[in-house]
Amino acid sequence: MPVLDLISSYADDLTAIRRDFHEFPEIGFCEERTSANVARLLESWGIEVTRGVGGTGVVGVLEGARPGRTIGLRADMDALPMEEQTNLPYSSKNPGVFHGCGHDGHMTILLGAARYLAETRNFAGRVVFIFQPAEEGLGGARAMLADGLFERFPCDELYGLHNSPYNSHSQVSIRPGRAQAGAAFFDIEIHGRGSHGAMPQMGADPIAVGAGLINELQKIVSRNTDPTHAAVVSVTEFHAGSAYNVIPSEAVLRGTFRFMEAADGDMIEHRLRAICSGVATAHDVRIDVDVRRVFDVLINDPDRAADAIRAARDVVGDSAAADAEVTMGSEDMADLLRVVPGAFFNLGHNGDVPLHNPGFVFDDTILPVGASIFARIVETRGG
Repeated sequence: MPVLDLISSYADDLTAIRRDFHEFPEIGFCEERTSANVARLLESWGIEVTRGVGGTGVVGVLEGARPGRTIGLRADMDALPMEEQTNLPYSSKNPGVFHGCGHDGHMTILLGAARYLAETRNFAGRVVFIFQPAEEGLGGARAMLADGLFERFPCDELYGLHNSPYNSHSQVSIRPGRAQAGAAFFDIEIHGRGSHGAMPQMGADPIAVGAGLINELQKIVSRNTDPTHAAVVSVTEFHAGSAYNVIPSEAVLRGTFRFMEAADGDMIEHRLRAICSGVATAHDVRIDVDVRRVFDVLINDPDRAADAIRAARDVVGDSAAADAEVTMGSEDMADLLRVVPGAFFNLGHNGDVPLHNPGFVFDDTILPVGASIFARIVETRGG
């Protein structure tokens, strides 16, 4: 029986699993219920399970029918700290936490592949199922690496996917080479001197300093980066003040910068710190800067990307292609791909609400499709 037909025969089971994950979402490094259910399901299919890798991570290992390569498959487990506004009957029961990026679907797709491979064992080598915590900017991949992920569970190749409401149903797209941006988050604290709003000369206004600083930060990319290189700096938060007639003592700016070349990331951080230092001197205030490089540039190995497309075509035909655009979005699968060569691809589904939106709805009909692609990767690459 073709892989898609067999996995589709338990599509209802996969949908129930995914909706349970959705109903009880957990944020990064707090995926206790989630990881327990993942481990329980893997063990029920006879897969060897290790819990607590990198915090709440789960790793399953399954031996094939004959010797061969070890193929790693990875899914992320964490939800977003945001309220759901879908009104679905299985909406989040955890206030302020929502699977608004579809990680519930990613886990279920990998579980579907695990069930199929455990039942059929029609592959060579070994498969390592990696369920990673804390993808959403909290460093879950690095935590698993620090816990010896690939020393304890060596892999020859590594594959992962992300759902995409921006592509047509079952469309598989990948970009060989540099595919997604590296990213950093920054916090800027401006410490001025408060005063009455009618007497600004008596203080040092952090709001005015912050407003000017935002404009200066926008010049980092436009006047320091090679125009042929993709990079962006975005200030996404500005907090200050509590009354109409009071100039506050402090203001806080937060944001992110993205880059496709590591050297550009280094330059942006250097210029950000230098600008803050200069602005602090010019306005007689103190500015504290914290920069956290949270994602590497995601680089797909060209050969492994081609292998993923070939396997996907066994499932979706010509709907699989190496035609994805570069995106300035980031993904910490990048950290894993720096250690093990592999590929990270997009799987399209029906839906017109973007990721990270409170109204995002995952399309359960792609669960068997994604699971089948993962399974075919193992069957074709293990030998």
